[in-house]
Amino acid sequence: MKVKLRTKKMSGERHSLYLDFYPAINDPETGKETRREFLKLYILDKPKNPFEKKHNKETQDLAENIRAKRQLDIQAGDYGFLNRKESKDFLEFFKDLADKHKAEGKGDKNNWTSVYNYFYQFTEGRCYFDEIDDALCNRFREHLQTVKTFRQTKSKLTNNSARGYFTIFGRALKMAYDAKLLSEDIAGRMKRISKVETQKEFLSMEELNKLAITECDLPELKNAALFSALTGLRYSDVEKLTWREIVENDKGVYSIRFIQKKTRGVETMPISKDTFDLLGKRGKPEEKVFKGLLYSSWQNMKIQQWVMRAGISKNITFHCFRHTFATLLLTSGTSLYTVSKMLGHTNLASTQVYAKIVDETKREASEQIKLKR
Repeated sequence: MKVKLRTKKMSGERHSLYLDFYPAINDPETGKETRREFLKLYILDKPKNPFEKKHNKETQDLAENIRAKRQLDIQAGDYGFLNRKESKDFLEFFKDLADKHKAEGKGDKNNWTSVYNYFYQFTEGRCYFDEIDDALCNRFREHLQTVKTFRQTKSKLTNNSARGYFTIFGRALKMAYDAKLLSEDIAGRMKRISKVETQKEFLSMEELNKLAITECDLPELKNAALFSALTGLRYSDVEKLTWREIVENDKGVYSIRFIQKKTRGVETMPISKDTFDLLGKRGKPEEKVFKGLLYSSWQNMKIQQWVMRAGISKNITFHCFRHTFATLLLTSGTSLYTVSKMLGHTNLASTQVYAKIVDETKREASEQIKLKR
């Protein structure tokens, strides 16, 4: 049993102090399970004088004394607790799900592992099924919306990443409910994180041609990026592409036959002769077409340096070349349905985002024609 002293932000630049029990205990007064005991004490965020600093120190000491007493009382059996011998470990269940997705090579396998890691961090490595309730789910949702990523940049999780991760967490809870490990369908009533429309950066045909004649420090990366712009393939599909998947029919027409890494859908993608020429000399069937690709911040930096060298000021990542493919097709008059199929989307709603970009581009272009009066 652990008893920790924690703080919670209040109004007026203050933080309240409370005790966090892990595992949960039975409240001696209500008899109900709880992990929190609010001490009705607060400290000031920015003490402005000696009196306020003294208040903070004395309040902190008092709260720490209460915490220590609660710890001793629980260990002595004088304070409420729950018997967890009958409760199973949810984290162990969640880890098995993440490992299963990884072993099966599913498109969202890395996301399952990430969600598990964030939940492990949130619960400090311990969580039983009987602890999972609406309040815990709400706190985890807030955690995802404020937590820093595990990457070196330590940036905040984007809203849509948090949304996707919380959805996966809900799927794990639903699986637990279906397996009768949870008595309630908590996932069915969870409040989801709203989706935020993000600005999808893309290149014009003129900019794409500039990149084609501009040197890149990593030639293989350059060819792979241009290949994505001409086919719409995701980085994951470009990276794993093998020569066996590049086929030519009896009329000399080339196409790619592959399984999408993200959706697991089987796709046949026709490609032009110019696109095929980006692939270089054909290798053995099992060999990768683009060798040495490794998704990293360093590789993204090389892409940005290449873009800047071409005189383009946009913030471009590898995924922007897929956006470029979709936007250029729609701009040229290709139907939304056809573009959706070429991108491998499972529904038109995903492709509709690109249509909005094209409409906005057309609107901006129309405003360039003005009469002088």
